[in-house]
Amino acid sequence: MADAAFRIIFQYSRKGEIFMKKYGLIVAAVVFLTMVVFTGAQAAAADKAGFVSVKEVVFSTAIGKKATEDFNKARASLKEKDNELKKLNDDLEKQRSLLKEDVLKDKEIAFNKKKRDFQILVKDMEDEFQAKEQELYQKLVPEIMSLVRTIGEKEKYTMIVDVSAIPLIYHAKENDLTKRVIEEFNKSYKPRK
Repeated sequence: MADAAFRIIFQYSRKGEIFMKKYGLIVAAVVFLTMVVFTGAQAAAADKAGFVSVKEVVFSTAIGKKATEDFNKARASLKEKDNELKKLNDDLEKQRSLLKEDVLKDKEIAFNKKKRDFQILVKDMEDEFQAKEQELYQKLVPEIMSLVRTIGEKEKYTMIVDVSAIPLIYHAKENDLTKRVIEEFNKSYKPRK
């Protein structure tokens, strides 16, 4: 039952994120209540819940930071192209009253082509970012889940909840395992070839 709870709680696909945002609190409550019922009222008083932000772990690990750095470089390149496009538009607007109609039309066509090319580039990069992010999640989340499961079993946690998937109103900071999982992940992770 605990494995099923982990699979439900640590859902990492886009559909899973949407599902967890909508129904995550309910799922967590049902899982917790089920555990309480099966372990009995006395054991429930001594239950220990932990919290981890899988998203933060993914992007705070060494490999996640490298991916973020690559994303940021690509975004900076897009920003430069966007600034160039804005400058071209400003120049066109300043020259509008001075240019002949046919020259203005040619410049507008050239500008619109560059604008369309930029929009296509932005869409392509966004798609590439999403694909790389998904690939990163698929690569790292199973390892993170295994590490979290090991910590949970070793330290007798009843449950460990992914706070990046389930919005919680409150959780005790001393039970937040995110930084610890990041540290242990960076020590133990060896990329598969």
